[in-house]
Amino acid sequence: MADQRGFLKVRERSLPERRPVPVRIKDWKEVYEEQQLSDLQQQASRCMDCGIPFCHSGCPLGNLIPEWNTLAWRGDWGDAIERLHATNNFPEFTGRLCPAPCETACVLGINQPAVTIKQIELTTVEEAFERGTVEPLPPDRLTGRTVAVVGSGPAGLAAAQQLTRAGHTVAVFERADKPGGLLRYGIPEFKMEKAIVDRRIEQMVAEGTRFRCNTEIGKDITWAQLRERYDAVVVAIGATVPRDLPVQGRELEGFVQAMDFLPPANRVALGEEVQGQVTAEGKHVVVIGGGDTGADCIGTSHRQGAASVTSLEIMPRPGEERSEGQPWPTYPMIFRVASAHEEGGERVYSISTKEALDNGKGELRALRVTEVRSGAKGFEEVEGTDRELKADLVLLAMGFLGPFTKGLVDELGVELDERSNVRRDGNFMSSVPGVFVAGDAGRGQSLIVWAIAEGRAAAHGVDAFLSGGHSDLPAPIAPTDRPLTV
Repeated sequence: MADQRGFLKVRERSLPERRPVPVRIKDWKEVYEEQQLSDLQQQASRCMDCGIPFCHSGCPLGNLIPEWNTLAWRGDWGDAIERLHATNNFPEFTGRLCPAPCETACVLGINQPAVTIKQIELTTVEEAFERGTVEPLPPDRLTGRTVAVVGSGPAGLAAAQQLTRAGHTVAVFERADKPGGLLRYGIPEFKMEKAIVDRRIEQMVAEGTRFRCNTEIGKDITWAQLRERYDAVVVAIGATVPRDLPVQGRELEGFVQAMDFLPPANRVALGEEVQGQVTAEGKHVVVIGGGDTGADCIGTSHRQGAASVTSLEIMPRPGEERSEGQPWPTYPMIFRVASAHEEGGERVYSISTKEALDNGKGELRALRVTEVRSGAKGFEEVEGTDRELKADLVLLAMGFLGPFTKGLVDELGVELDERSNVRRDGNFMSSVPGVFVAGDAGRGQSLIVWAIAEGRAAAHGVDAFLSGGHSDLPAPIAPTDRPLTV
């Protein structure tokens, strides 16, 4: 373990400071300051190297958390990154974007603040890049088998890197102009600067992975043609069908889906020109949906100069502490404050939208909302609580229903499950032999850490399929595995 008495000597949890709000909302740079290595290593010393490390149960990747915590405490960054990369292809992504279910399962967290696992992970990989120890790992030999990966989000990238290193010739197809999927254009720059994505793509290219951008399957090449040209296909297209708001007045100008709002904002933040971009500048913005995507919309609206920002959530406000129904080590539903929430605006809970109101020109001027409470048949309106909420721009961030599957079903004949995701077997293969599914397209909307785990596990299935039933690649999860919740 690290320091045998570390958790007794260092009882406080310490994380990097966020840059001052008045400063950071004037740019698109990441919000966190750099943490001193000595402070970070003190935090790593708090890891108890438990006999049963429950942090593993919170992490679908099976990260060797106590091992690299100890190595980080010692300052042995070379061995630390080796242990981290043993289970996670992209710790610089998860270290910034994962909600860290490992920390809510930390044994120390039973009666003290949990170990800062996520920050130790991020510092370890950033130290490795700084020291030049993250190098390409091309295969020793090629198998002569070819794989097409459709989608370059975290699941697709993880599958592609694993399969390339196994010796297969891998081409990643991406409909956008650059690879990364929602990592590039869905995640705002202030949460992860895109240079972070670029340097990992450079490593993958040096290893032999080929990227085919500006290529939309079903338009530039059909699914059937793809299946004919490659020995195996990995479908990693995400769950991008957005949930809509079925209320009167929804047709008014002023409603925008989050994923129609965030990608153009990201492109402009990177210096690109976007025709017809809808911005929050000078507008009264209402964000419907209280998850990470909603927070991304809030932070982006502040940086664009919104007149006001209000976040609506139909669920009641969570408590500050775990409820009895969500005991350790499950991931609890508690009140959390993202960096975007610090930057201004109002968060309103237990509220439902009833109607969108017109300004007489076909444009949105307000929402009519009402308070709700849980009843015998779901949410019930609280009588006498109707009110108008001024709104020029409403951003819909209510989650996603599943993947766009028309071509997959029509051309390849894959089967869908009861949730409209692509059905797959225990090896992540669809009902069509040779067509595999990784990430949200098969699981439904989930976390980045699950996407990477799915990509790695699907790569095992593909490699076994191409290699006569055996693979040395890891398979951290099964398609039926679910997060540790109650």
